[in-house]
Parts: sequence; C-alpha cells; structure tokens
Amino acid sequence: MTRCRVLIADDHQLVRAGLRLLLSEMAGIEVVGEAGNGEEACTLCQATLPDLILMDIAMPLVGGLAALPRIREQHPTVCVVMLSMLDSEEHVLEAFRQGAAGYLLKDAAPAELELAIHAAMRGDTWLSAAITRPVVDCCLVRSDGNTTPPLSRRQQEVLRLLAEGRSMKEIAFALQISVKTVETHRAQAMQRIGVHDIAGVVRYAIRHGMVTA
Repeated sequence: MTRCRVLIADDHQLVRAGLRLLLSEMAGIEVVGEAGNGEEACTLCQATLPDLILMDIAMPLVGGLAALPRIREQHPTVCVVMLSMLDSEEHVLEAFRQGAAGYLLKDAAPAELELAIHAAMRGDTWLSAAITRPVVDCCLVRSDGNTTPPLSRRQQEVLRLLAEGRSMKEIAFALQISVKTVETHRAQAMQRIGVHDIAGVVRYAIRHGMVTA
C-alpha cells in the first residue's frame, strides 16, 4: 500500500491518543490531524487533505453520520471508516448509505484496524468481524428484495462514471488507477448487480441515485 495520510475524528482524547499510537506502528501510515467532532473533521479534511478518515459516529455538536455526507460530497476521493461501539442495524446501514468505506467496532483488535485501512484504500468495503449476522444479512439485501454482495466504494465510482458515458481511459484518469484496474472493477461490479451491458449499468445507476435520468 502506498503511504496513507489519516485523519482521526473522535471526541475522546484518550481514544485519539490510542489510535495515533497504533497507527504510528503501522508501515506506510501517517496521522495528519485529530478532530473532536464532525465539524472539526470537515474543516481539517479541507486543510490536511487526508486519504482516509477514522471517524466516530457519536460526537458532540456534529456527529460522524452527519459529517460523513458533507465530507463525501466535498472530498469524494477521501475514504471514511466509521468507528463505533454501536453495532445496530440502523447505524451500520446508515453509515454505508452515506458513503462510508467501512464500519469498525471500537473493541476490534488492532490487526483488524490495519486490515480495515488497507481494504478501504483498495476501494473495498470493510465490515467489522464482530457485527452480528442479522445486520450483515440486512447489509446484503438490495432494495428490490434480492441479495447480493455490496458494491465497494471503488466499484460504485466506476459504475457511476460508466453511466455518465466516460471511457475506460477517462475513468482511469479520473480515479488515478490503471485501465486494467478499471476493467476489473467494472467486471466485478456488473457481475454482482447482474447486468451485462452499459444500458443495464445506466438503469442501475439511476435506480440507486448514482446519476440522474
């Protein structure tokens, strides 16, 4: 993994200090700032331009779930991994609806934190291993009632750009990845959502609010 610049957002100083210490021991990871609430996270994201944010859900003034869509809108290339003690279906699903790249429980092992960061930076989705099976099942249910593995953040970006009429080279340039990687994400995403042509991609993107008709 190339060097990853991380912003920590949590209202507890001891938690931030612990995370900073853990991250300092991981190769290729640099902590570029700390925020005590969602508003500070948005401001520091603009100032430090991190690659990834580890963000608590429950924070004063502006919580993580409220800050998440603002960050994703203003900085769509920034990965956000949510941190929480909450493992309820409501919080997990809302985090992914708002664009989270992962959901990590605070009692997870340090090794899982590193795995979550690596997964998010690859464009994959990370769901904490301790999340209960019913919540996982609910995360895998599409709105039409069928079940399918969730699309990763990178796969969603590729489908959105495809639906907008971008070529493979244009998508690769926009996402700063190789054409071959774009083709891999496209093939995997189309297989997961069960479509076989660009028309199907466009219909899927419109139905799920990724583009407008």
